[in-house]
Amino acid sequence: MGGATNSRLSLPPMSDTSNFPGKSILRIELDERSFLRRRPEVEHEREVALFDLLEENTFCLKGEGACAGPYHLRLALRDDRLIIDVRDTTDAPQKELTLPTRPFRAVIKDYFLVCENYFDAIKTSSPSQIEAIDMGRRALHNEGALMLEERLRDHVDLDYNTSRRFFTLLCILHMRG
Repeated sequence: MGGATNSRLSLPPMSDTSNFPGKSILRIELDERSFLRRRPEVEHEREVALFDLLEENTFCLKGEGACAGPYHLRLALRDDRLIIDVRDTTDAPQKELTLPTRPFRAVIKDYFLVCENYFDAIKTSSPSQIEAIDMGRRALHNEGALMLEERLRDHVDLDYNTSRRFFTLLCILHMRG
């Protein structure tokens, strides 16, 4: 997962990482072989999720001997599994989390459908119709985030907002040919 095939976003280099008490993601890469570029709205959602995740997150590996962070992450989708490659700041491997995506299929499918309706509604619908669709979109997103948080619970401590951003990235990675 190296080289030109990755989408990488990082916080600016820092000489002092004491501002990050061990529960932080400092860099995240998406394996671009896992997804296709889509509508500008989807690309915007991806960039916002990556930016927001780096700006504010709670992420800490659990278990004996686990690195306390901060972390560099590499996300990929392979064989219907989300791969979260967790590394320390020297890029030394710490843990690879593998999460089956099958349990997420229905909520992702519904989320994609509602998002398409939302993006179309923005162009032609009334504010109240847009708001109703957006409420459904957020509800599905929340459901997916809670599922993700639950399935990662034994391996990682993460907060709700971090889980929501991970769910966005899971959906983006799920957009394949």
